[in-house]
Amino acid sequence: MRVRTTWMTAVLAALLVGMLAFAGCAEDEAPEPEAPAPAEEEADAGLLVFVADGEDHAREGTVSKEGWNITFEHAYVTLTEIAAYQTDPPHDVDADGWDISYDEMVALPGVFTIDLAAADSDPAVVGEVADAPAGFYNAFGWHMVRATSGPAEGYVMMFVGSAEKDGETVDFTLRFDRELEYLGGEYIGDVRKGILEAGGEAEGEMTFHFDHFFGRADKDPEDEMNVAALGFDPIAALAVDGVVDVGLADLEGMLDAEDFAKLEDILLHFGHIGENHCIARPLP
Repeated sequence: MRVRTTWMTAVLAALLVGMLAFAGCAEDEAPEPEAPAPAEEEADAGLLVFVADGEDHAREGTVSKEGWNITFEHAYVTLTEIAAYQTDPPHDVDADGWDISYDEMVALPGVFTIDLAAADSDPAVVGEVADAPAGFYNAFGWHMVRATSGPAEGYVMMFVGSAEKDGETVDFTLRFDRELEYLGGEYIGDVRKGILEAGGEAEGEMTFHFDHFFGRADKDPEDEMNVAALGFDPIAALAVDGVVDVGLADLEGMLDAEDFAKLEDILLHFGHIGENHCIARPLP
């Protein structure tokens, strides 16, 4: 009887050891899964909103260097190939030109026609990228191209409005079909823009200076900008029964050579990043 008990005890002990060993192997082969860590790019991302601003000159009107009170009903610009860059060191367009080296780049796909004079927001929202890498966006680029639909179809820019001076009123439509590429550095203005914190929101602004077209009555006539500006007198001189409706090709044949040269130069300096100037070149 004692032998049988010893033999059964040994069998039970062996079974117990086998079960424990099997359990240990199972634990080694199938460890408890760990919760996945959040992706680094998601944790270090935010919302980058691209905006376009014609400033008060487009929204509320401007007074030209000769004293014409100009108001815009519409001021269309068509934008594409919009991109924001994080560069270190900062990109200097004067020294570095078009050769931009960057650590991060965010592109906004699509073609956008924006009415700078009648936008729903100030400045006008062009589009947004929800998962932009956090950091300082200190360079921006975009193309201006012909609209393929809508009221500005066929034109890069189209300005519709009226101008009044000394009881004379001129209704104008100015159309421009020259496609251009712009590249500029960081935003310069009363506030800082382009600084995106993780989980936050930042603006990347494309700014368009209408006073470069027409000058400003509140500045000295010899101010550098007024000297370079076309003004409105050369446009008013083209009016027939108080109306001017012209394209760039028309203006080349109707303006004198000096004024048309000014206009061509203005097109290359129309786009800014706040008060920071851009470089520009015609698209092929």
